[in-house]
Amino acid sequence: MVKAHQLRTEKKGALVAKLTELRDELSQLRVAKVTGGAPSKLAKIKVVRKSIARVLTVINQTQKEKLRKFYRGKKYKPLDLRPKKTRALRRALTPSEKKRVTLRQQKKLAHFPARKYAVKA
Repeated sequence: MVKAHQLRTEKKGALVAKLTELRDELSQLRVAKVTGGAPSKLAKIKVVRKSIARVLTVINQTQKEKLRKFYRGKKYKPLDLRPKKTRALRRALTPSEKKRVTLRQQKKLAHFPARKYAVKA
């Protein structure tokens, strides 16, 4: 069985080699299953499948992490690296867009400020 934290320390080439090795082992175990192999081999199929999944997960996570680092600070990012949020939140105005005021509104605010009333205590 392969541990994920051990896989994270390895390079991508080593991980790909490990993956091909595990896939070969899985194909051999499946052949053994068809030919009527030992029960210990049949039980190992599940372990090998999970190990393959772990290796693929580590490869994908490291790849995504590198992409995040590459696109950090750039103006445009791939869709899968952008925050998901909700459709409405993604389409909402940004704070700077919300603050913008038309020239007409600026004049109106300058010439007719909000009235101040003295309230008797």
